[in-house]
Amino acid sequence: MPAPDRFAPCALIPIYNHGSTIARTVQGLRAHGLPVVVVDDGSDAATRSVLDALERDEAGMTLIRLPHNQGKGRALAAGMRAAHAAGYTHALQIDADGQHDTADAPRFVEEARAFPRALVCGCPIYDDSVPRGRLYGRYVTHVCVWLETLSLAIRDSMCGYRLYPLEATCAELDRAAVPARMDFDTEIAVRLFWRGLPVRNLATRVIYPENGLSHFRMLRDNLRISAMHTRLLLGMLPRAPILLWRRLRREPSCAI
Repeated sequence: MPAPDRFAPCALIPIYNHGSTIARTVQGLRAHGLPVVVVDDGSDAATRSVLDALERDEAGMTLIRLPHNQGKGRALAAGMRAAHAAGYTHALQIDADGQHDTADAPRFVEEARAFPRALVCGCPIYDDSVPRGRLYGRYVTHVCVWLETLSLAIRDSMCGYRLYPLEATCAELDRAAVPARMDFDTEIAVRLFWRGLPVRNLATRVIYPENGLSHFRMLRDNLRISAMHTRLLLGMLPRAPILLWRRLRREPSCAI
């Protein structure tokens, strides 16, 4: 696939009831000149009011509203399709809850400019605010992803700070039934790797804000993640010869 002739990135923020942190995130991204697409995934009245004010006052922000809560994956898919239709070539996904450092946005954009076909994945650097159970649980998913891709190219498939090439990503969204909720981030990364996209990894600071609102539900979402890994491991088996062949041809590129 040839590199695109033009490079037109935007930021993409899915939001569900993070009214207290969204303005700071949007303004931080706009300070770097990035157009921002916010997808409201059926938020409450207070968050809708904040978003209405931002849409009115913040030039360069586009607001998309889903009629009811459908999950992070559906919100991201809707935002990616809308951004692609609007002429953007790349989308920088970032959470609405203040976990991610908007100061790193230019680093993601420049990495994508240099490698326009690549999926640019954030590799979290945590401080002491990270819950230990969540931290250790991530390593289970890391190992599963390395098995599903027969590669160490994706250093962290769960970080929600990443930059997608939209043409290839929207084609994969149209081709495959991608999860609607928290398991979206991992599955789309694996599927884009299967599709042949190179992966670039960027270290980035991630915090867990005090009194932050998390929509991760331990039992429900861990069951979803377990089902996803079963599905992806089975999907890897017929792809194993081509994945091994690709690995023999070249080592996947990485940047830290």
